[in-house]
Amino acid sequence: MKDLIPKKPFSELSTVRGEMDRLWNRFLDDWPLPTMFSKGWAPMSDISETKDNLVVKAELPGLDPEDIKLSLSGNLLTIEGEKKKEKEEKDEHHYFLERYSGSFHRSFRLPVEVLEDKIDAKFDKGVLTITLPKTAKTQKKQIKINKGKA
Repeated sequence: MKDLIPKKPFSELSTVRGEMDRLWNRFLDDWPLPTMFSKGWAPMSDISETKDNLVVKAELPGLDPEDIKLSLSGNLLTIEGEKKKEKEEKDEHHYFLERYSGSFHRSFRLPVEVLEDKIDAKFDKGVLTITLPKTAKTQKKQIKINKGKA
């Protein structure tokens, strides 16, 4: 009779998967995400390196260049400012409030030395792009390997 019942070789895995899903959901429900973000926000950023430059891109939607302060102290690049909250209507009812407002502060420790007097910053369509030229001593140099005996 047992031979007539089809086997389900992965049924145990689906049970484990269900338990893991329940565990993750419980963990995320208890995590204080709203309070963590209510104390301020930080712009999402990318840092990349080319042969001659470091390039930092930061997303700052809804801001104007006048709302942003950029500074460099040693090898610490800092972006800071404030995104003002929009005026609320008195009889307006909110279903979701997901956009951030308030002051922000983001610092990056630069991995190489840069030419401070040649830094260029542009702000277009909500993205701040900072180009930091590297000093000559921090630029990578290719070293030719000669064939021969040591």
